[in-house]
Amino acid sequence: MRSAVCLLAGVLSLSTLPAAPTQAQTYPSRNIRVVVPFPAGGVTDIGARFVSQKLAEALGQPAVIENRPGASGTLGVDAVTKATPDGYTILITTGDFITVPSLMPAAPYDPYKDLIPVTRIATAPLLLLTHPKSGLNSPQEVIAKAKAAPGEVTFSTPGAGTINQLAAEWFALEAGIKLLHVPYRGGAGLANGLAAGDTALGVTTLTSVKGLVDDGKIKVLAQLTRERAAFLAQWPTMTDVGLNVDAGLTLSLYVPTGTPQAIVTRLDDETRKILKDEALRKKFNDLGMEITPISQAAFAERIRQEAARYKTVVEQTGVKLN
Repeated sequence: MRSAVCLLAGVLSLSTLPAAPTQAQTYPSRNIRVVVPFPAGGVTDIGARFVSQKLAEALGQPAVIENRPGASGTLGVDAVTKATPDGYTILITTGDFITVPSLMPAAPYDPYKDLIPVTRIATAPLLLLTHPKSGLNSPQEVIAKAKAAPGEVTFSTPGAGTINQLAAEWFALEAGIKLLHVPYRGGAGLANGLAAGDTALGVTTLTSVKGLVDDGKIKVLAQLTRERAAFLAQWPTMTDVGLNVDAGLTLSLYVPTGTPQAIVTRLDDETRKILKDEALRKKFNDLGMEITPISQAAFAERIRQEAARYKTVVEQTGVKLN
């Protein structure tokens, strides 16, 4: 009887002890791997480094960038979907990966099932570009020239199956024209080729061509978006042209499905605090991007809308990843 009383007393005393800290409460306790599925030096990589540095300061642990390029970003994204869902592997990327299932039926991942969208960081309008000797001065002139010579007006992008190509194809569909795609291997090739006049048009972000635009070697015709980015106010939008096109790059943070909700919330909260920093906002503006956080629910819905929209473009144009 006495032993039973002692056992009961012991159990009761244990129940009054503070609970052991959960994984989420102690997170993070070591380095965080930040996977960027594109090479170093591009707009995605630079933006990811801006955020990772601030995130490391906020969380008190290093956030180490790991560039995993290949297959239009598929390799890096796939690596994250297969990582342990504990908050120590995160993905910072632009939106190309959400179109992969439409372009690649045998894609190694499902962006809706295998990843949790945490925070939308920033957006960058895609721009319709030309070179000074093209004789083109507006989207309307591009449309007129393409209608006069169907399939002969060329446009360049950083690669086949990229958001850039889908944006140009969307523009062509809305305008009722046919353009000829000339894919390059990366943004540098596009910029140099367009400046040399190798193609009539190009589609990319301001970051990729800013120096050449400033030097007058590449000319911006329009933003391929409905709304005007405040820091790009000098160039018309698709709304100004009367076309229903809204294409841009979206830099966002994701984690593997199965990551504890408390960790997802912590990452979202800390990232949102970071994005209020005015110095960081200016850095993104200089990069050709605008900080545009939205709620997790709104972000998830926006991803689904964009994926559906680009799926329609793929189905109507026959765009392929390779």
